[in-house]
Amino acid sequence: MHNARRHDIDALRVLLFALLILYHVGMLYAAEWNWHIKSSYQSEGLQYLMLLVNRWRMPLLFLISGLAFNFLRRDCTAWTLIRSRSRRVLLPLVLGVLAIVPIQPYCQGVTNHLVEPGFGAFLLRYYSFQPWPKDAFDGWQYGFTWNHLWYLVYLWVYTLVLVALLPALESPAGRTIRRAVIGLRGGWLLLLPALPKFLALSLLGDRYPGTNDLIHDWYQHALYFSYFLLGYWIATDDGIWQALRALRHRALALAVLNWLAYVLIIKHLLNNDSAGWALLGTRFLSGLNTWLWIATVLGWSAALLNRPFRWLPYANEAVLPWYILHQSLIVAIAFVLVPLRVGPMLEPLAVIAGTIAGCALLYEYLIRRSAVLRLLFGLKPRPEAAKRINPSPAPAFPLSSDHD
Repeated sequence: MHNARRHDIDALRVLLFALLILYHVGMLYAAEWNWHIKSSYQSEGLQYLMLLVNRWRMPLLFLISGLAFNFLRRDCTAWTLIRSRSRRVLLPLVLGVLAIVPIQPYCQGVTNHLVEPGFGAFLLRYYSFQPWPKDAFDGWQYGFTWNHLWYLVYLWVYTLVLVALLPALESPAGRTIRRAVIGLRGGWLLLLPALPKFLALSLLGDRYPGTNDLIHDWYQHALYFSYFLLGYWIATDDGIWQALRALRHRALALAVLNWLAYVLIIKHLLNNDSAGWALLGTRFLSGLNTWLWIATVLGWSAALLNRPFRWLPYANEAVLPWYILHQSLIVAIAFVLVPLRVGPMLEPLAVIAGTIAGCALLYEYLIRRSAVLRLLFGLKPRPEAAKRINPSPAPAFPLSSDHD
C-alpha cells in the first residue's frame, strides 16, 4: 500500500478541514460553550452533535500529520524536512497572526465592550503587543492571539521533537515498540490505542486543561503528540491498514454505542459529587470514544476514498489557505449579522455561504495566482515556476499527504 499514492489520506485531510469550517460555525450556536462571538440563536441540542466530532477531529488531524511526516522523511534528510516545514508553517503563521487573525480579537473585544470600535485604531494598538483589558479577547494578556492557527504552532514544534527523537525511535528498542503497535489486531486494535488519552486525562487533564497557548498545554500535548507519533508509526505498514479496513463495521457500531454511553454519562449522570471510579470510567470512555471514531474514519476512508477523484488535487492544495482564512471570515460575518437578528435559519446559512464564498474567491483569484501570496500561504510554487527554480520535486507541504 505504501508504494502507491494514498488518495484516501488526501481526501480525508480535505474532508476534515471542511468539517472544521462547519464545526466553527457551530460554535456560534452551541449553548453554554464559550467562543469568540456568539449568536443570539443558541441551541443546547447542538452540543450533542458537536460532541460527536469534537473528541476525535483534532487527534485525527495530528495522526494524519504524523503520516505526512513519515512520507516526507523518506524523501529528504531531517534538516531538509525541518527547513521545508519551517518555511511552509511559520510564514503562514506570521501572516495569519499579523494580517488575517486580528479581525477576530477586534470583533470579540468590541462585542465584549472592552475594545473601542474602529479597526484601524485597534490595529495600531494590537501591533504594540501590549496586554489588553482583562478578557477583552482570547489572548488579551499577551497582546496578540493566534486563535485557530495554534495548530500550525503545535505541528512545527512536534516536527522538531519527532526529528530529535528519531535516533531513539530507530534504535532496536524503538523498533520493538513500533512492531508491537503495528502488530495490534482485532479487539486489541480497537482497545489499546485508547489508553494514551485515558492516561493523559487521568494524569494531566485536571491540572492542565486545554489552552492552545503552547506553554501551559501539557494535557493536549500528551494527547496530540501521541497521535502524531502513532501516525508516524503506522504510515507505511500495510497490515494495520488492512486490519482497520476489515474492522470498519465493528468500529462504527462500537463508536456509536460508546458515544451514546458517553453523552448519557457526562450530560445526565456525572456531577461534582461523583466517585473517583466514575470519573476514571468516564475518562476511559472518552479515550475509547476518540480512538473508535478515528479507527472508524480511517477504515471507511481506506475502503471508500482511495481513488483519484478529479477534485482532489485542487482541493488538497486549497486546504491551507482555506484553513487560515475561514475562522476570520466566520467571526467577521457573524459580527455583522448577529445584531441584525435575521433569523435562526437565515443567519447560519448566510455565515456558511459567506465563509465558503470568501475562502473560494480569495484562494482562486488572489492567493493561487500570486507567487508572493503562494509563498506566504505555505503553497509550493506553481508547476511552471517550480521547474524553473528547482528541477527536482519539492518536498510536500506538511499538512499534505502528497507523497508520490
